[in-house]
Amino acid sequence: MQTPVKLTIFAAGLAVLFGGAFAVGSASGIRVETQSQVHAEEDEPGELGSGHGGTGEDATEEGSGHDGAEDSGHEAAGSTEELPVGVLSAAGGYRLDSLTVPDAVGVAGTLSFRVLDTHGDPVTEYTTQHERDLHLIVASQDTSEFRHVHPTLGADGTWSIDWTWPTAGSYRVYADFLPAASEDGLTLAQDVTVPGTVTTVPLPAVSSTAVVDGYTVTLSGDLTTEGSPLAFEISRDGDPVTDLDPYLGAYGHLVALRVGDLAYLHTHPEGEAGVSEPGPLVEFVSTAPSPGTYRLFLDFSHQGVVHTADFTVEVTR
Repeated sequence: MQTPVKLTIFAAGLAVLFGGAFAVGSASGIRVETQSQVHAEEDEPGELGSGHGGTGEDATEEGSGHDGAEDSGHEAAGSTEELPVGVLSAAGGYRLDSLTVPDAVGVAGTLSFRVLDTHGDPVTEYTTQHERDLHLIVASQDTSEFRHVHPTLGADGTWSIDWTWPTAGSYRVYADFLPAASEDGLTLAQDVTVPGTVTTVPLPAVSSTAVVDGYTVTLSGDLTTEGSPLAFEISRDGDPVTDLDPYLGAYGHLVALRVGDLAYLHTHPEGEAGVSEPGPLVEFVSTAPSPGTYRLFLDFSHQGVVHTADFTVEVTR
C-alpha cells in the first residue's frame, strides 16, 4: 500500500508548516480535505477570507499577486495583519478544493482540483489572463523543483493535468486566476508532502548568471521593496538571442518565491509580443513584499521550446 500524500493545513496568521493532514483515498491518487472544507459549516460564506484589499485597479493587482503587491488575505481572529500572496487556500470568498495528486514518486497520475465560490459552487467561468484562464505553479519547499503549467478545465469545474512527482518532499501548489464574476485576481495555494526519502537541495548561491539548456541568462538590476527594473539578457553559444517566441502573449514570465514561506509574486514583462523587440533583453518592473532571500524563475520560449532560468537574489531594501 502506498503511503498517503499529506496536505499542510493553512491557518490564517500562522507560519506555513509542513505536516499532517486529512486524507481520503481515491482511484487516481489521494484526495485531501482543506481546512476550509472541514469548517465549511461553521463559517459564513463571507468569512472564508477577507480577500484582496482595495478596489478597482489596485485591488486587481494586489489580489493576483502580480507586481509585488501584497494579498490582504484571511483575517485571523483579532488581527487584520496582511498576509502575502501564495500562503492561503481561501481568500476573497473563493477557496481551493478537492486537490488530488499522485501518491508516490514516479507514479503517473493526475493533479486535479476545483475552485469554489462563496456559495460552495465550482467556478466554471474565468477571465483569460495572458492567454490562459488559470496558471498553475508547483514548487518544492527547497525551490529545487519548479513548474509553470496550464491544466484543462472540465465542465464540472475540475481543473486537471497529467502529473508525476520527480522527488519526495514538500511542495506548494499555486492556482493563479481571475474568476469571471470578480474584478480581483487571486492566487490560492495548498501544500502537499510526497512520501519517500527526501534529499534537500542546498539553495543555489546568489548569482546574476544562470545557464539552462545551453542558454546563458544574465540578470541586471536589483529586486527591491520599493519597485525596480529587472532585465534579463538571453544568449546562446555567446550570441544574443534576438528571435524569442511569443509565449503566453509575452517574451518572458517571471515568478519570484520568497525562501522560507514561499510567498508568491508573478510578474509580466514590459512591452508585448509582436511589438517589443524579441530579445535579447526581457525587462520587468517588480516589487518584493519584504526584504529577504528570493528565488526568481524566468520562463522564455525559443524555437518552440520553453526554458526556465532560475536565480537566487537578496532583497535588502
